[in-house]
Amino acid sequence: MLVNVLPPPDRAVVSRRDAIAKDLARLVAPGGVIADEDGRRAFETDGLSAYRCMPLAVVLPRSTEEVSRVLKYAHENGITVIPRGAGTSLCGGALPAEDAIVIGVSRMNRVLDVDLENRTARVETGITNLGISGAVQPHGFFYAPDPSSQLACTLAGNIAMNSGGAHCLKYGVTTNNVLGIKMVLVDGRVVEIGGAHLDASGYDLLGLIIGSEGQFGIVTEASGRIARAAEAARPMLLGFDSSEIAGRCVSAIIASGIIPVAIEFMDKPAIHVCEAFAKAGYPLDVEALLIVEVEGSEEEISTLLARIVDIAKPFKPRGVRVSQSAEESAAIWRGRKSAFGALGRISDYFCMDGTIPLGRLPEVLVRIGEICTGHGLKVANIFHAGDGNLHPLILFNANDADQLRRAEQAGADILKLCVEVGGCLTGEHGVGVEKRDLMPSQFTSGELALQMRIKTVFDPQWLLNPHKVFPLGGREIEHQAWEH
Repeated sequence: MLVNVLPPPDRAVVSRRDAIAKDLARLVAPGGVIADEDGRRAFETDGLSAYRCMPLAVVLPRSTEEVSRVLKYAHENGITVIPRGAGTSLCGGALPAEDAIVIGVSRMNRVLDVDLENRTARVETGITNLGISGAVQPHGFFYAPDPSSQLACTLAGNIAMNSGGAHCLKYGVTTNNVLGIKMVLVDGRVVEIGGAHLDASGYDLLGLIIGSEGQFGIVTEASGRIARAAEAARPMLLGFDSSEIAGRCVSAIIASGIIPVAIEFMDKPAIHVCEAFAKAGYPLDVEALLIVEVEGSEEEISTLLARIVDIAKPFKPRGVRVSQSAEESAAIWRGRKSAFGALGRISDYFCMDGTIPLGRLPEVLVRIGEICTGHGLKVANIFHAGDGNLHPLILFNANDADQLRRAEQAGADILKLCVEVGGCLTGEHGVGVEKRDLMPSQFTSGELALQMRIKTVFDPQWLLNPHKVFPLGGREIEHQAWEH
């Protein structure tokens, strides 16, 4: 379903598909262009699979130089480009267009340098998130951001969406862990921003680019922090009689000054689905579950867990279980990391992504339930409770147009609620097409015009991922704002 999602394609470009594909094939290594219908179909959607569109062609370059040649060609010929990592975006950030070339970086996946002394790694951005940790794990290090899709998602996508994950409560999100990038601009020029150290000279353009969703260029290399692995880590499970009570407990833990590695939340529907899939040992007789993990020496871990149990006591947890082995810890996290896939076995869903102040968590959880019930839909809540990053999963039948419409409206209402209580439309999934038309709910027309002005500086023709982030017709809005 693409009604009001993408504008009509440029038929003049579409009619030249064969010629464009031949031109592209001359710019990259053999096998780097996919132009046949069956091959392109694999790229017609991303993780937001309710929306699909066949791209004009797909290019899988193997080097920054190839990316540069393709972008220069697209720029000179006025062809839209959709940057793509692994296509795990849950907001439609990598949704293609019929008149657009998809440039995927998945074949650019090498580790270029590891500097243990300075705790950095330089990689090509087609490497998977987990692949970075895998490269440095033998030396006792890891890359901290850990989105649930870390087995598949690429660093390129992480940079585009400023991804976080369960452990971002302690270690921060992508922007806190990437120090420098190499990026190809829309006209093919290659620039380097930041470096392998803090406080690089010049303006902090890195902070602008991380989270820009491919609007400014294609990032092909990055230098990131690697952290020394803790001596030990241990999760515990806390079960509660309601989501509201669990939310209050989260607020109390954070207010105490304790910073766990992670605080993850699941409500009853999510608990049951994840347990059936992963056999993680989750309690099935509770309405809400917290996974709280701490790390350090064994003495530190024991002290912190004991303090957290004391903080939780006034909220009358129905069950408290501390992991007793590495295997048990792995099972607990396997259940959480497989949550989205487990829910996908039983229903289509929209995975929302909004951020709220922690103090409003109990109230917001209640209102999310009311919103979904009001639209005649069910919801499962799984999210990073420690930093207020919510992921309500709205369950619906994608083959039912009415259910799809109601699910879209419920999602919009939830995101507006996040803004209403002092939060924002997105935490780590980006804006994409999903939240594009909600941007005026958070930003004034002047603020949006300024953002679009910055987009235009990097991409004057709006060829890079143009139908995302900003409401359709954004260029006209921008021009009108700046004229006045």
